[in-house]
Amino acid sequence: MLNNLTDTEEGDGGAQSQGDSNPKESSPFINSSEAAAEKNQQYDGKNMALFEEEMDTSPMVSSLLSSLANYSNLPQGCKEHEEAENNEAESARKKPVKAPQLGTLMGVYMPCIQNIFGVILFLRMTWLVGIGGVIGTFIIVFMCCATTMLTAISMSAIATNGVVPAGGSYYMISRSLGPEFGGAVGICFYLGTTYAGAMYILGAIELLLIYIAPKAAIFPLEGLEGAEAEAALLNNMRVYGTILLTSMATVVFVGVKYVNKLALVFLACVILSILAVYAGVIKTGIDPPDFPVCILGNRTLVWKNFDVCAKTIETANGTITTQLWRMFCDSPFLNATCDKYFVANNVTQIQGIPGVTSGVLADNLFGTYYEKGDLIAKPLLESVEDHDDPLTNANRYVLADITSFFTLLVGIYFPSVTGIMAGSNRSGDLRDAQKSIPIGTIAAITTTSFVYMSSVILFGACIEGVVLRDKFGEGVHGNLVIGTLAWPSPWVIVIGSFFSTCGAGLQSLTGAPRLLQAIAKDGIVPALRIFGHGKANGEPTWSLLLTACICESGILIASLDSVAPILSMFFLMCYMFVNLACALQTLLRTPNWRPRFKFYHWALSFLGMSLCLTLMFLCSWYYAIVAMGIAGSIYKYIEFAGAEKEWGDGIRGLSLSAARYALMRLEEGQPHTKNWRPQLLVLVSTDAEQNVEQPRLLSLTNQLKAGKGLTIVGTALEGTYLANYEQAQRADQALRKLMETEKVKGFCQVTVSSNLRDATSHLLQASGLGGLKHNAVLVSWPRNWKQGDENQTWRNFIELVRETTIARLALLVPKNISAFPSNGERFTEGHIDVWWIVHDGGMLMLLPFLLRQHKVWRKCKMRIFTVAQMDDNSIQMKKDLTTFLYHLRIDAMVEVVEMHDSDISAYTYEKTLVMEQRSQMLKQINLTKTEREREIQSITDSSRGSIRRKNPAAVTTQLSVTEEPPATSKEEKPEEESKSASPPVSPPAQVQLIHDNTTPASPATPATPLTPGEEAQSPGEQIQRTWTEKCDGEAAKPLGVTTQDDIKDIFNMKPEWENLNQSNVRRMHTALRLNEVILKKSSEAKLVLLNMPGAPRNRTGDENYMEFLEVLTDGLNRVLLVRGGGREVITIYS
Repeated sequence: MLNNLTDTEEGDGGAQSQGDSNPKESSPFINSSEAAAEKNQQYDGKNMALFEEEMDTSPMVSSLLSSLANYSNLPQGCKEHEEAENNEAESARKKPVKAPQLGTLMGVYMPCIQNIFGVILFLRMTWLVGIGGVIGTFIIVFMCCATTMLTAISMSAIATNGVVPAGGSYYMISRSLGPEFGGAVGICFYLGTTYAGAMYILGAIELLLIYIAPKAAIFPLEGLEGAEAEAALLNNMRVYGTILLTSMATVVFVGVKYVNKLALVFLACVILSILAVYAGVIKTGIDPPDFPVCILGNRTLVWKNFDVCAKTIETANGTITTQLWRMFCDSPFLNATCDKYFVANNVTQIQGIPGVTSGVLADNLFGTYYEKGDLIAKPLLESVEDHDDPLTNANRYVLADITSFFTLLVGIYFPSVTGIMAGSNRSGDLRDAQKSIPIGTIAAITTTSFVYMSSVILFGACIEGVVLRDKFGEGVHGNLVIGTLAWPSPWVIVIGSFFSTCGAGLQSLTGAPRLLQAIAKDGIVPALRIFGHGKANGEPTWSLLLTACICESGILIASLDSVAPILSMFFLMCYMFVNLACALQTLLRTPNWRPRFKFYHWALSFLGMSLCLTLMFLCSWYYAIVAMGIAGSIYKYIEFAGAEKEWGDGIRGLSLSAARYALMRLEEGQPHTKNWRPQLLVLVSTDAEQNVEQPRLLSLTNQLKAGKGLTIVGTALEGTYLANYEQAQRADQALRKLMETEKVKGFCQVTVSSNLRDATSHLLQASGLGGLKHNAVLVSWPRNWKQGDENQTWRNFIELVRETTIARLALLVPKNISAFPSNGERFTEGHIDVWWIVHDGGMLMLLPFLLRQHKVWRKCKMRIFTVAQMDDNSIQMKKDLTTFLYHLRIDAMVEVVEMHDSDISAYTYEKTLVMEQRSQMLKQINLTKTEREREIQSITDSSRGSIRRKNPAAVTTQLSVTEEPPATSKEEKPEEESKSASPPVSPPAQVQLIHDNTTPASPATPATPLTPGEEAQSPGEQIQRTWTEKCDGEAAKPLGVTTQDDIKDIFNMKPEWENLNQSNVRRMHTALRLNEVILKKSSEAKLVLLNMPGAPRNRTGDENYMEFLEVLTDGLNRVLLVRGGGREVITIYS
């Protein structure tokens, strides 16, 4: 039945209808490549004919659900899922992607464990406990672990708010905070991952050269002390680090599959190493290992090149000296000359690993911080030393290699808790990412946090303080300190940690290029587009090359302790924005914010963000500033040069909320005068192709925007909205393009109405929103308004003047707009002249100040002219004006122009007469029949008395009209009636052309009665007949009219000045006198600003108003007519 009904209604727009002609929405769930016939078949027999016209934009629910069910995450490194889904043809050609199979354990938990446990745990954790103390280090660990846990909670909320394609953390941040923040934080995360690779490589080389194969050093350390030994070690690190980086990059380039296969091996090494440490801790409680430490006085000795921790040994043959004696004395004999400190102090051997039950924890509770080069000493032992003696044999003692302080420890430790994004980075490979990411990540952080916190306590309880503070294990035969604790052998830790650091480095070199490739493919950073390309299989070759180069810069630093704070900055910034994204989405209550993970709160996110920011400045305040500067620079670069993306991000939602709040605040009341700034509504006209006709109007708008106010550029189109939608869109695009060209920041608005007058009025009334509305209108002077075909243009202009007055809006009218400078021009000298005739709020003072802020007008000087009348004290006026400008803080020259009273010149009368004659002729051009009837009615009524007084013989009339106006008068066409004027119907009416239209009309008393036949004629018919005769050029000879010689023809007679409208004469006199003075003073000015007179209150003199303004500005090149809005816009108060 529905099908039949649709068929019968096709004539009304069924088959031929194209809906609302809107372009089809691009959606991954709409199959747009099918033929129309197939679509019709899809709806046939399904009772869906009622919706068949919308099938292009509205798919059936079944097809939508099918698309959702078949949706699969793309593997990491592939095209972004939106683009791939939109391209249906490409999707059809793609090979089917293998369904992801990884669960929570192998997909999230284990990768996070591998990435979190790393080089810091094995190489620096014991040293951190020794320097910071158990309490201080526990605080550091707790802060860092709490930060990552809060970040993981925020990340879980974001990750479970919809499908997370491959791209992980970058995808989440960019889609939550927008392309600018996403790009900035994404690049910071990339740099952090890259420098993490450098840190892992440096850790591997440190293990190799110090603990595994010290003899492999290219720059030997033997015999070197102090700075020389340090330089040799760093050079070795640089050489071997570069070799290892090259090898790793080659492996990654050859194939990631090898890295993935080795990942499980590296993960096994990490787990075995940690288990070995816990086993060793348990063993210390039963049978502590034997790791003696030799101490001279209270100074820890480097246990190298001696075997016994004693000065002498008692044997059967007597007392003999040891190798330790020979290190501090010049000969092996007992009478040798020895080091003073060696002689004065005893040698003590203590146990380096006293065990968990020894009570050493109490000694290690508090930290001991050192300056670089300080001796690592045991505080409880006695030491006899002369502080005046210089330190000798420094290479025999264990020394502090760097200056240590609490914040340094934070920076060095924090990289050991990074890696929490490993699970989300693999979201494309997970069977159920929304379930696995929160559980796996939080479980991994819980596990690692427990390990780290327990390690702090166990290390402090098992290991002697001097051994903990011995970074490289020099006092325990060069063993790795954590290795001394491990069971069954220190080599378990050494070998395990070496392979785990190599594996972590490979993972960094694998993940960082893919992250950069994802950023490059998004197109938000134009400079990185080249790095979006790779090998045929999608491997990011160019990104790998850049990553290797950046990683090499970290290796050249060569110090693990210096690289760690750098990557801490980048990771902390990334985590901070993850927390910010979650907090924003939660507080803004975005309708699309519906995460499955429910255990989050905006307060937790803000706490995590605050912790991240705190840790950034704790680690290194100058690194934090540099990192934020880098992120800020990237943000601004993307904002100005990046591709525009709309991802429904939270920052846009924040902008909407902030805008709503600000608009509500603006509604509370009018802004104070100090806060007043020009909020411009710029009215422009467009041609038939919807191109702007006055582009220089936008240039002037740009030059006026030193006030940083609102700008709305509007245009009006004639017609109906439905029929002119395409033209409106083209006009909107033309406005936007011109605004971009002229660098005008603001909004554009196109209004369509049945006539241009109404459309302009709608723009004036409806533009803006709430308190953010325009307070000034900028419109160009109507060109060629004197031409007959431009009649409606100047009428619209005058109506606009009236509307701005009633709406209390300022009006700016540039005349000769084509002569105004473009934004690229520069005036090297000249003046901006202000003619301050009447005070209307101070706009005349403010506008030149704003213009001079722009580079076009910057070098122009400001002059202010004001007019003094006969009874004014011009000297006092000048003083007062100078004082007023001083208080306004405006630098300008002041001149008072005296205008003496003078007789009205003959030229003024001539000009007024010509104006009135011309205005009457203009009114005849497009009059309809009804308008003619009304005009002749009004002119006849108003002229009889004047004409009778002027020429009694000519007071005969052929018309007999009633006192009442025609039926179609005011209520029907008030605007037309007000604008219309009287045509010269008969000689008496012609004489009235030079009479005052405001003269009250005398009653009609015809001198000659009409015949009955003439009486039967309607007034309209008689009027129409007379008009036709006059228009045809024939002489009208009605009954009773005097001869033509008695009436003076309007085009041949001399002006009879006493009959002119005296108000018009006075206005013309003022316009001519002012124009004369302005031309005399400001003819060379670059710009003249002067008060714009208001439009006449009655509409009978509209065309005269235009003539007055034309005369007032005659001969001036650039004029800006200014009409204030009736309120003060400038103040002397601060």
